[in-house]
Amino acid sequence: MSPIQFEIDARCATSAGRTGKVTTPHGVFDTPAFMTVGTRGTVKGIIPQHIHELGGQVVLNNTYHLMLRPGSPLIKEMGGVHKFMNWVGPILTDSGGYQAYSMADINAVDDDGVSFRSILDGSTIRLTPERAIEVQNELGADIIMAFDDCPPSVDPEAAPVNQPRLRQAAARETRRGRKAYDHAARLDLANERTVRWLERCKTANTRASEQALFGIVQGGTDLDRRRWCAEQVTNIELPGYAIGGVAVGETAVEIARVTRFTAPLLPDAKPRYLMGVGYERDLVAAVRAGVDMFDCVLPTRNGRNANAFTQTGPIKLRNAVHAKDANPISETCDCHACDPSGHGWVTPDGQPFSRGYIRHLFIAGEMLGPILVSLHNLRHFQRLMLDIRRAIREDAWSDFARRWPVAAAGLESPSSIG
Repeated sequence: MSPIQFEIDARCATSAGRTGKVTTPHGVFDTPAFMTVGTRGTVKGIIPQHIHELGGQVVLNNTYHLMLRPGSPLIKEMGGVHKFMNWVGPILTDSGGYQAYSMADINAVDDDGVSFRSILDGSTIRLTPERAIEVQNELGADIIMAFDDCPPSVDPEAAPVNQPRLRQAAARETRRGRKAYDHAARLDLANERTVRWLERCKTANTRASEQALFGIVQGGTDLDRRRWCAEQVTNIELPGYAIGGVAVGETAVEIARVTRFTAPLLPDAKPRYLMGVGYERDLVAAVRAGVDMFDCVLPTRNGRNANAFTQTGPIKLRNAVHAKDANPISETCDCHACDPSGHGWVTPDGQPFSRGYIRHLFIAGEMLGPILVSLHNLRHFQRLMLDIRRAIREDAWSDFARRWPVAAAGLESPSSIG
């Protein structure tokens, strides 16, 4: 039997959106779900209990980083990652495949796996499908991801000048192969490796009755290659499937186009996970395409940089205009920063933490600033998911667009999103 169960309880009348529940060995989470990212076994600056209070039901940890420090054998000895980080809900672990893309300047990819230079001491680290699964088995997450080959999603040589990361990818590939970069060939190679590595991952999973392995579909922005990879990956019976290799340089139009094409190719009765996507418009477009799970570092990364998300758009709290602003980050938010009394926090007259005070914290270099804005941003995305679920159940997208103008572009066709 599968270690997780997925139940769909409502379907949207005018889109492919659906609501449901995923039941895991460590609890249940509602879908569509936005997973809180705790890369190294912690959500930076946030106590686990606060994640629950903010509405978070499932968190994500990263295999690569926990493998380096403190090491999966130590975490296994301490009772697994749930006990190690004192989190009582479900956990998903990323396999480390994305690091093969994002840290490409310090690694080398071949048909058997990836060799990294450790970001800690420069030593050589080897990740193969078998090793990635071994580490995840030791960590003990409820959902584990297959080790895949994540290529640049679009041709790096055609990337605009404001996308230096993609241009650098072409230069790296050229140096490795001693020939000009061929994007089509790179996508084909990544697809073939991803499928072969998935078969090896499934064989290597020694805890298949306890940990649900998800396969990942690659293919860049090429829809024919997405179809081929989806067919091959879904031919391997697994508890769930993911769309990978998006949000790595594409426009919102391309993300929506790829997602709307790929999601229906994945089994309807299994959870569908879009990896690494986090802007509100992208989430809405993906939900309406039939995607159930998401993760992104944006809430806390932006929070640590004084950038707050709101229903009408982002706010840069370092700006001088906020110096004497007594208002909360958002009048409509019920997070610990905007409504502390609602969480049992005692303040004068039950007042919120003002924008002026939060700006002062950042200017003064005080850690409370990043904590408060991270709390707000995490709640922002959980409130977004609550309203998305309501819109699906009631087919109330026009009311949703009125309440969430920042996300309304996700209701449009892919060609009009910009």
